[in-house]
Amino acid sequence: MKTFTPIFIGLCLAGCVSTNAALDTQVTDNTIKQQHVDVVTNDVTQFVDPFIGTDGKGKTYPGATVPYGMVQLSPDNGRRGWDWISGYFYPDTVIGGFSHKHLSGTGAGDLYDISFMPLAGETNLRLTKDQDAAEPIVSKFSHEREQASPGYYQVYLDSYDINVELTAGLRSGIQRYEFDSKYNKGKVKLDLGYSRNWDGTIATELTVIDDYTIAGFRKSTGWATDQRVFFYTTFSKPIAKQIITADNNIIEGQSATGKNVEGVFEFDLTDSKDVEVRTAISSVSSENAKQNLLADNVDKPFDVLRAEAKQTWQDTLSQIEIDASDDNKVQFYTALYHSNLAPRVFSDVNGEYKGPDGNNHKVDDHTRYDFFSLWDTFRALHPFKTIVDTKHTDDMMDSIMDHYEVYGLLPVWNFEGNETDMMMGYHAVPVIADAYLKGIIDIDGEELLIAMKKSAMQDDFGIKSYKKLGYVPHEEKSWNVSLTLEYAFDDYAIAQVAKKLGKQDDYQYFMDRSKNYMNHFDPEAGFMRAKGLNGEFKAGFNPVAYHPEDYCEANAWQYTFFVPHDVQGMIDIYGGDKAFGAKIDEMFATNQAEGELPEWISGYIGQYVHGNEPAHHVPYLYQYVGEGHKTQALVRKVMDELYTTKPDGLAGNEDAGQMSAWYMFSALGFYPVNPVSGEYVLGSPEVNNAVINLENGNTFTVKTENQSPSNVYVEKVLLNGETLDRTFIRHNEIMDGGELTFIMSGEAK
Repeated sequence: MKTFTPIFIGLCLAGCVSTNAALDTQVTDNTIKQQHVDVVTNDVTQFVDPFIGTDGKGKTYPGATVPYGMVQLSPDNGRRGWDWISGYFYPDTVIGGFSHKHLSGTGAGDLYDISFMPLAGETNLRLTKDQDAAEPIVSKFSHEREQASPGYYQVYLDSYDINVELTAGLRSGIQRYEFDSKYNKGKVKLDLGYSRNWDGTIATELTVIDDYTIAGFRKSTGWATDQRVFFYTTFSKPIAKQIITADNNIIEGQSATGKNVEGVFEFDLTDSKDVEVRTAISSVSSENAKQNLLADNVDKPFDVLRAEAKQTWQDTLSQIEIDASDDNKVQFYTALYHSNLAPRVFSDVNGEYKGPDGNNHKVDDHTRYDFFSLWDTFRALHPFKTIVDTKHTDDMMDSIMDHYEVYGLLPVWNFEGNETDMMMGYHAVPVIADAYLKGIIDIDGEELLIAMKKSAMQDDFGIKSYKKLGYVPHEEKSWNVSLTLEYAFDDYAIAQVAKKLGKQDDYQYFMDRSKNYMNHFDPEAGFMRAKGLNGEFKAGFNPVAYHPEDYCEANAWQYTFFVPHDVQGMIDIYGGDKAFGAKIDEMFATNQAEGELPEWISGYIGQYVHGNEPAHHVPYLYQYVGEGHKTQALVRKVMDELYTTKPDGLAGNEDAGQMSAWYMFSALGFYPVNPVSGEYVLGSPEVNNAVINLENGNTFTVKTENQSPSNVYVEKVLLNGETLDRTFIRHNEIMDGGELTFIMSGEAK
């Protein structure tokens, strides 16, 4: 790859004038490397590969961001479709822009807001809506001239001979374009209007404030029905020439509004070939975006900002130190990286943010977070954060309550200051209940219980029938079986909070509701089945068929075992340990149905599907029936075969960190089958050793003896030197610090 020596230009954020001069000190790549080596003695960022998940099912993005960053500055291929949900799909060969908002591994598309694209030479700037637009709207590129690491992305645009580098602050994105020496002029195109994603533009605005500064907004509707992204951008060079268009009409003047506003800005490259673009965003106003830009101190040289982003990631990833094979290190630290991409900061530096009621609000004592993919992340991501990231967990739970106070209900799937009601359940309940029961948050328990009950006692989403009948009838709602099972789990979580508060009536009521899963169990078929208003099971049942009208993104096999809060109850209705174990055996031995399956039925072993969440806990259920060796073999099989270090190394959507959290827990040797119990069921660790540096100052160490790819079975487990005679460890045992030792063997015990 070509080596570039950057020249850094000072940025005046308060309104630049034409005398803006270069900084006296030029910082070279070598200088930054030396500075960074002095700070980082054990660089774990080298084990992160942001390209993992950008191919196949993962739907991740490779661009620059910081932990929980408001900005995700990343390349877009410029195409629509499932493969481009996160903007970038590894097999593609073109890039159409670099935008500031991206999703991390979700099952629906949105964002790509505030998109810049550098251009050079003779270019046709004609607007186009062709999703497969030819040059110059897009540029060809190759992976040989592309790289990514935490907080940094680089690519060479072959069509224009421009090297692009990206880095990020908490609320800002910084781009550096180096044009080829043959060019004396370079252009930067800003596209505010047309989106190649699944949302639709409502209104856009662009204002040229001075020769160095632009600002504006994009408002759109899509997954989030009321999106507002305001921006404030500074250039390192004065604008020599500009063309502003609004809805295909050239605008005279310095400001334009319309549904599709674009700006093309030309820069003189005579003195230097670099143009830097520094942008901050806000959900409230361009003025707030300006203050966010100032707060991120982006007047520093690009490579200093890049080094700071890397250091932030180094600090975050160093929470856990592992000894493992090189591949496992890459898998683990990339998973840890992905787990820190969501939720993300949504409030501005002054505490303001756009709320789910459409109004602007302000928080004073915490940071407001957004992008809670709760149907996915209640299972393992948030429990993982209660161990390694209690500080941010506290703010995240406050953010859930912020949503409740404005919206009147706890969030289901909130995104860009909206309630999307995506997926099902009231899974904010187990997330916040878990944090409350573990003593992480300082939220009034009485207020919390009231909020939980409001979600559980509403009449929407089939809950009215669920309260009356004890199940959701198939005549009323699609996904009815899944709804009942997930409501039952959430009710269990409410009961535990009520119990802690001494609310016996509430405790008993919700514990009774948590048994509603039994209403869907057909003992003759041995599955959870759809039931009608007449109390009879729905006809035409086929457990291997995909029935989206009854099961959410799964079939009867994957959902039958979703009773994580009452595994013993499940064992009992099957007739005991042996029968229950045999049923799990059958799941892993039964082939998938023939014919085309939907995207989310992926990463399967028999009828077990790892590419989606409902069955993630199932391999650990063997521990409940005395067959832990099967758990140990299966979790290692999943880690070995369904996680790799290739771009298609995730078996399903990353889903904002859930896939990664499953891997991290399992690699460490334990997993939260019941995410509200405060217990973690033991498995088979893939790391040799690990040290978790807890925020309370303690350390919890996982050690293995005789661990290898062939020694997947656990002969013995020690906790603080004493034999552990149970199949789980407790949350408080981790937080108190200590040592968990697995003695491994090649033979099942």
